[in-house]
Amino acid sequence: MPQTRFCIVRHGETTWNAEKRIQGHIDVGLNAAGLAQAEATANWLAGQAISAIYSSDLQRARQTAQRIAAMFNLVIGLRPEFRERSYGIFEGRTYDESREAFPEEYGAFERRDPDFVIPGGESLEQLNERVCAGLWQVATDHPNQTVVVVTHGGVLDIINRLVRAIPLSRARDFLIPNASISWICVRNAVWWQLESWGQTQHLAMVGLDELP
Repeated sequence: MPQTRFCIVRHGETTWNAEKRIQGHIDVGLNAAGLAQAEATANWLAGQAISAIYSSDLQRARQTAQRIAAMFNLVIGLRPEFRERSYGIFEGRTYDESREAFPEEYGAFERRDPDFVIPGGESLEQLNERVCAGLWQVATDHPNQTVVVVTHGGVLDIINRLVRAIPLSRARDFLIPNASISWICVRNAVWWQLESWGQTQHLAMVGLDELP
């Protein structure tokens, strides 16, 4: 039975992550902490049998993927399907600023209405369709292989729900840290399985002061 194993990595930290500012499709790069996280992630994965690496085409994901690709001497396949959700009118604002500026729209966003299209952006259902299509394509292209996908928090939210078969509308009950590593697999292009979620052991020493 063909099986594809996925190592799903969230991109490293950006300044906007630290500010709780909504990025969406705005192309923000990694900050110093994020670059260190990306390097730590690549080092942690060394020794794994990785056949291919795919990434969102946004800079923060590409920069994270570049560190991992260099470790395995692989060429990154850029996939817009794994781009962050388009948050439309919320992009560039913090969550609090978005709530204040657009209370009605933010309410629908916060309630996780799957069909609510953020003005200028996407609905959860639209995001779900493109992310799932991207995963199925990678699985089809890489039977019995292990691949890395570097992506974003909103995409990881969708992936967790796909693998656990839980509704898009349910409140999130899992964490999605920057540069975290999650492992999933799919058998026979039908049955998804969660192996581990949101690993951060590799980040334990990143950014810590080693002086007494």
